[in-house]
Amino acid sequence: MKKIKIVETAFRDAHQSLLATRMRTRDMLPIAEEMDNAGFYSLEAWGGATFDTCIRYLNEDPWERLRSLKEHVHKTPLQMLLRGQNLVGYKHYPDDIVKKFVEKSYENGIDIFRIFDALNDIRNMEYAIKIAKDQGAHVQGVISYTTSPYHTMENYVEFAQELEALNCDSVAIKDMAGLISPKNTYELVKTLKEETDLMVNLHCHCTSGMTPMSYYAACQAGVDILDTAISPLSGGASQPPTESIIAALKDTPYDTGIDLKTLTGIKKYFEEIKKKYSSLLDPIAEQIDTDVLIYQIPGGMLSNLVSQLKDQNALDRYEDVLEEMPKVRQEMGYPPLVTPTSQIVGIQAVMNILGGERYKMVSNEVKEYFKGFYGRPPAPVDKKITKKIIGDEVPIDTRPADILEPQWERYKKEGEEANIISKEEDIITLALYPAIAPKFLKGEAEEEVLALPEDSAGYSGPVEIPSEYSVEVDGDLFDVKIVPTGFISIEETDSPNNSGPVEGEVTSTMQGMILKLKVDIGDKVNEGDVVAVIEAMKMENDIHATHSGKVEDILTAEGETVNAGDTLLVIR
Repeated sequence: MKKIKIVETAFRDAHQSLLATRMRTRDMLPIAEEMDNAGFYSLEAWGGATFDTCIRYLNEDPWERLRSLKEHVHKTPLQMLLRGQNLVGYKHYPDDIVKKFVEKSYENGIDIFRIFDALNDIRNMEYAIKIAKDQGAHVQGVISYTTSPYHTMENYVEFAQELEALNCDSVAIKDMAGLISPKNTYELVKTLKEETDLMVNLHCHCTSGMTPMSYYAACQAGVDILDTAISPLSGGASQPPTESIIAALKDTPYDTGIDLKTLTGIKKYFEEIKKKYSSLLDPIAEQIDTDVLIYQIPGGMLSNLVSQLKDQNALDRYEDVLEEMPKVRQEMGYPPLVTPTSQIVGIQAVMNILGGERYKMVSNEVKEYFKGFYGRPPAPVDKKITKKIIGDEVPIDTRPADILEPQWERYKKEGEEANIISKEEDIITLALYPAIAPKFLKGEAEEEVLALPEDSAGYSGPVEIPSEYSVEVDGDLFDVKIVPTGFISIEETDSPNNSGPVEGEVTSTMQGMILKLKVDIGDKVNEGDVVAVIEAMKMENDIHATHSGKVEDILTAEGETVNAGDTLLVIR
């Protein structure tokens, strides 16, 4: 009899998928010991979007969350999701930052590192794998699963063998869109078990509705580990319900050995947590959406598209954007749609449709993708599109991190000079998020408030007021209004005699945070110059001047959040 191991995702992927990653540490700790005693193989509790959300929205130190959980969880390994050279960010970081991050993650309590790359480019995973192995941690290499003419069974198995050669302890099939069918599940798991000596873990989201069947097919094929979420936080864009999978496998050769009765209290606890966070629960994320089988777009991305198009009064273009998404993905070499490539492809598809001309406007991340800075795409990218975006520039063919300068000493110095560093972990936080970390590290960040649930009788928590969110990406909600341009609008006001100077207000066309100001008062600018960079929905967008003149006034600052229509600077 083969005992199936269960990874419980409630502390990370489940609330990332359904509740915008907003669960507070104070809502995890009361149930942590009970979960520790349930008999799970591991608790996925860190990584992914949790780090970003902690400092951006919750005013929580993610390192403190990890340490606090470790104080309550003694029997069950804590697991994290690591985006390879991206760590827990959305771009590649140099090796010195990767080394420090992995070392400190292990030191603070991570036992299992699940390491993936959005492009399945092993060059972006090998250094993180090496450092994690050096710590003595369990390292799980990941296959980011998708379907395309270039993603074959042979390619996946060959990739798994490369991961095994790097001394990974197990391999995970990460099916972020719920695309894998029972038939393909059986074939892939069985082949991986035959061709490698690795434990095989299947991680799926329920978007397509096939996942429970695929899980049973995986058991028949010899899978070792399955990812599930306690039932109140399961289904839709999340994982299959833990209790249902345990019950389905009971008294079969794949029995998990976990007693359902031990989960009753955990289930009841998370039912109340779900009520508390109900204002963040997107009904779309909870639903089965079989369109994912046609467009291969994860549920979180679908709800994101709906929100964007509603904001632009362009919901009638929804079908157009859905049809555009696979085209963009194909032109970009069929990347699996997982962070950060899901955001890169998704935003570009919207810009292509609403902008009136394909690739007229592109984010900085799209430019860097075509330059090879994210790694090697699974398939060749479209040459004409490449020419349009980066001109005659030749994409790099080296490991992207090889061109990055070390950053540890730089951020150590910056943090110390700003008097915001109290421990080495703070330097890492600053290096990962240089735009938003200073405010958090200075103690100036505020915790985002939640809308009270409708049925709040007897609720003893703090009185909280509603917050509005317009865009959802992979389960994360952002105060973002996307428009089909990274360009400014200039409102020109003529003098009474129509011969005086023209004053232009440079306004933001989206809601986001000012990442960089490229000009100072008094600078002369020409049409097309980049005057600022705004971060919206994890992507960086250049603000270009469509008007030549002199910068007369700057009305914003780096790190400041702006709304669509806010005046950023004035050009005379």
